[in-house]
Amino acid sequence: MTGKNGDERLLEMQLRRVVIRENSDHQYIYLVERDGERSFPIVIGTTEAFEIRRVVCGGQTERPLTHQLAHELIESLGGRLVGVDITDLRNNTFYAKLLVEQSEGGEQKTIDTRPSDAVALALRAGCPLRVAESVLAEARDDMSKDDLGYDGPKGDQAGPSEGPKE
Repeated sequence: MTGKNGDERLLEMQLRRVVIRENSDHQYIYLVERDGERSFPIVIGTTEAFEIRRVVCGGQTERPLTHQLAHELIESLGGRLVGVDITDLRNNTFYAKLLVEQSEGGEQKTIDTRPSDAVALALRAGCPLRVAESVLAEARDDMSKDDLGYDGPKGDQAGPSEGPKE
């Protein structure tokens, strides 16, 4: 599969961890190569971290939340989420795309999204989550070990409160 430049390889990833820190606006998800060892963190908001954790743990809510609503909208309009791609990392910010197929084997639409929303929807839809090779390389160049023992942004003296975000 190709990335943003049309010739860049996309690597399948999986969610490794969701790190929720009390009294912090910065939460983390860690993605790891499905068939490899490379990983990287993305700084996300608290609401998104709780939604991703809810999906992973199979938690239900009485009424649909935003990601549930988005997934239901796609399906009720005859679409299907077939993949999400994290395609770019610019100015310390990740960029992602939803890949929505209008019908089985039909036209595919690409929708711009934040990576945390893309991950939450990919988990809900059970579709592939991929990252461009260049994004993985650049995100990993920015990493060191944080105070939790997970891969985190380099040069952060008080733990991973900075770093690539969405």
